Amino acid sequence: MSRRTEIIAEARRWIGTPYRCGASVRGAGCDCIGLVRGVWRACCGPEPEPLPDYVSPPQGNVLAEQLSKYCTETSTADCQPGDIFLFRWRVGSPPAHCAILCRPDTMVHSYAARSVTETALTRWWRRRLVAGFAFPGKHVSWDS
Repeated sequence: MSRRTEIIAEARRWIGTPYRCGASVRGAGCDCIGLVRGVWRACCGPEPEPLPDYVSPPQGNVLAEQLSKYCTETSTADCQPGDIFLFRWRVGSPPAHCAILCRPDTMVHSYAARSVTETALTRWWRRRLVAGFAFPGKHVSWDS
């Protein structure tokens, strides 16, 4: 199984997990970053560092800053299935939502009042897309 196929399969295993802010446990609960963290643990190994608490509204580009430490930033036009997408809710605001691209037109994500789901990457979502990141190779070390 290819690396990207492994990431997509793991993301889809989370479908149906209820939304729980700050959680990252498949079947029990997660938020959007909790989904990415869970897929990371399954496909890349232990998380290299704890993420700061989610703040609403987000302060700065916390998600992008954390991902850029361990992942390869990719042009949103060049993203491939298995990559992480970051979205902003409003123009000028920092990224506040993330998802995993599964096909060129679908993504798996979790957001308030919804369980993890695979949804269409519609024009509404594309207008809010601000960054893409590729997961790192297996077993990222703490010293990376």
